[in-house]
Amino acid sequence: QGGAPTPPHGNPLPPPPPGSQIPGGPTGGPAFGAMPVTGPHTDEDTRALAPRWPGPEMPPGPGVPGGALADPLDGVPAPRPVPPQQAAPAPRPAPAADAKPAKPAKKGRNKLALAGGAIVALIGVAYGAGLLLNHSEVPKGTTVFDVDISGTREEAVAKLQTAFGNRANAPLQVTVGGKQAELKPEKAGLSLDSQTTVRNAAGSDYNPVTVIGSLFGQERPATPVIPVDEEKLQVALQELAGTSGSAVEGTIKFEPGKAVAVPGKAGTSLDVDASVEKVTEAYRAMVETGKAVPVELPVTEKAPTITQAELDRAMNEFAKPAMSGNVTVKAGDRSIPFGPAKSLPKILRMEAVDGKLVEKYDLEALKELYGSVFDGVLITRGNGEKTAVTPQDVAGVLGKALRGKTEAERTGVIETNPS
Repeated sequence: QGGAPTPPHGNPLPPPPPGSQIPGGPTGGPAFGAMPVTGPHTDEDTRALAPRWPGPEMPPGPGVPGGALADPLDGVPAPRPVPPQQAAPAPRPAPAADAKPAKPAKKGRNKLALAGGAIVALIGVAYGAGLLLNHSEVPKGTTVFDVDISGTREEAVAKLQTAFGNRANAPLQVTVGGKQAELKPEKAGLSLDSQTTVRNAAGSDYNPVTVIGSLFGQERPATPVIPVDEEKLQVALQELAGTSGSAVEGTIKFEPGKAVAVPGKAGTSLDVDASVEKVTEAYRAMVETGKAVPVELPVTEKAPTITQAELDRAMNEFAKPAMSGNVTVKAGDRSIPFGPAKSLPKILRMEAVDGKLVEKYDLEALKELYGSVFDGVLITRGNGEKTAVTPQDVAGVLGKALRGKTEAERTGVIETNPS
């Protein structure tokens, strides 16, 4: 009412000219703007007064083909179609505040891995080459006291004997209380065991360090086996103690034609127990270096253990009867005498053992004295084996003969067939 009607598309129509009639009615009528309105009206009146829009039911009107009213939007360009928008990519989640950005892989790691693989391969090749070249019984580079003994076992033993044989058999120089003396290794129970040394050093060595090292001249030190017969060493040191130091043990000396009692006196003497380790170390050093440097052995204060009463007993029971005349030793059809003037002083001596004087025999001197007298005489042993007469056999019958008084008692007989 009083305003321009609005078409369905929402743009207002221009108002009709004054005094014009709305076309399309059966009889026409007053203009839209001049239509009188009187009194109250209803919804039907509003619908009757509403303009009628062109449509198939409306009669043709002026201005457009077919009589339809012209569309006031004619000539207005249609809006361009909006192209469909592509779906926007989903936004990436924001990184956590404490998260660190991933570091790109370093190229150096690949190079390091390649270098490591090459080193491992090189070590493997070197290890294989070492095993191939080092197949002898005594591995290459094996040394004893810096002397190479590699090769077969026989070669290794020969190398040891050549390098150390003379050293191992040389007398060991010692000093006791300022007095010089010597110990013979064989008598003192000292030796270099070449066979056992080589046996321990023989065998394949699969240790990568030594196998690869052998290719570059690396040594494989082997421990020399130097056994010590402590019983023999103790006896040798006891003998040395009796002839060194300032202490004198009571004893009996055998001189041509007589026995002489020697009382003991207190003083310093060789410490036998403490000397065992010192002698062993000195012998090892002599074998290793070839230098016989005198070694000072420890001493201790010592009082004599042989009393005057023991001296008297030993003189009466053994020394005087032994030097009273000749004794004879027989074996088979052979015999040899030993007299107090020359022979007996060479082979007899007495040693202190637990406070007692006991006779001892110098077996080397005894063997030298009887020489070849008993050659060809065989003794049947307890196991049935027949062997030649030994110095121990001769000394065994001398003990009883030297205590005898008659000629028969002073004759010692070695039984060739004891059974």
